[in-house]
Amino acid sequence: MIKPPDTFTTARLRARVPRVGDAAAAFQAYANDPEVTRFLTWKPHERIETLAVFLLGSIINWENGKGPFNWMLSPLDSDAIIGSIGVTIADGKAMFGYVLARSHWGRGLMPEALGWLVGWSLAQPEIFRAYAFCDVENAASARVMEKAGMAREGVLRRWHTCPTISPEPRDCVMFAKVR
Repeated sequence: MIKPPDTFTTARLRARVPRVGDAAAAFQAYANDPEVTRFLTWKPHERIETLAVFLLGSIINWENGKGPFNWMLSPLDSDAIIGSIGVTIADGKAMFGYVLARSHWGRGLMPEALGWLVGWSLAQPEIFRAYAFCDVENAASARVMEKAGMAREGVLRRWHTCPTISPEPRDCVMFAKVR
């Protein structure tokens, strides 16, 4: 199994393995914001404790080396948690997911983090496909993937559920970069 680096940096961001103590900062920054979580597969957290449990699971995944692997994102000049990005590696493919605090939208930060992970993934001899998807209505996330060097492949009909929108699966746009 491929294990990504525990940390990485980009021009403006630092990514590191989560800590249980990150729960309060992540909760405040993005995890309880219904606008941020609108198109995600999880509802906004209502309690810091549930987020802490999720982060503990992420830490255990790192310790076991099996993934999915999640990183907390901070600006280079601060320890403030502003988002998270993750990768699931299986069968020669790397799938990404990400979330960013609304106060940091529109600055090109997430394409920077995603672009780094796409590059790292495709540099691994065992990975041939780096991909992610977003709801068809989530134009901002589609733009993140494009800016990270991924190409739009098409629409996946009734592919994922956004519990904040509907209990029924919704259409998604798939983006990928391959080697």
